[in-house]
Amino acid sequence: MNYEERDSFGIYATNPTIAAVDDTVPERNRGPGPYLMGADTLLGNDVVNTSNENLGDIKEIMLDMRTGHVSYAVLSFGGFLGMGEKLFAVPWDALKLDTVNKNFVLDASKDRLENAPGFDKNDWPDMADTTWEKGVHEFYGTQPYVGQRGN
Repeated sequence: MNYEERDSFGIYATNPTIAAVDDTVPERNRGPGPYLMGADTLLGNDVVNTSNENLGDIKEIMLDMRTGHVSYAVLSFGGFLGMGEKLFAVPWDALKLDTVNKNFVLDASKDRLENAPGFDKNDWPDMADTTWEKGVHEFYGTQPYVGQRGN
């Protein structure tokens, strides 16, 4: 299921008023997306790699409540019908939204992802641990958000 199919509020629907006034607005410019997206509409979206191989889907989006930024998408990979699947915290900056195919793209092969730092759904890591955070960002070649962290 993709974000348009999960859009129960009509966030991504074409605004007929704008379309009637300005016929130069491309069909793909629907609602606030892709610059502002509803978090709930992104859950369950497929994630593929640059070779268009399926890597899994987004199970959760982790927000840093101290900064107000999205830190990670939790990606489910492997297994069958939820059995044996492994979860991965993928830095948000490592994912690119593909608005044509309505999925996310992660620049990682299946083999590389199998060796990524992952966890079991019943044993989540302490994502606030800076050592853990550093390791995840190093794996994906991204940088942690360095803005001010409040209380």
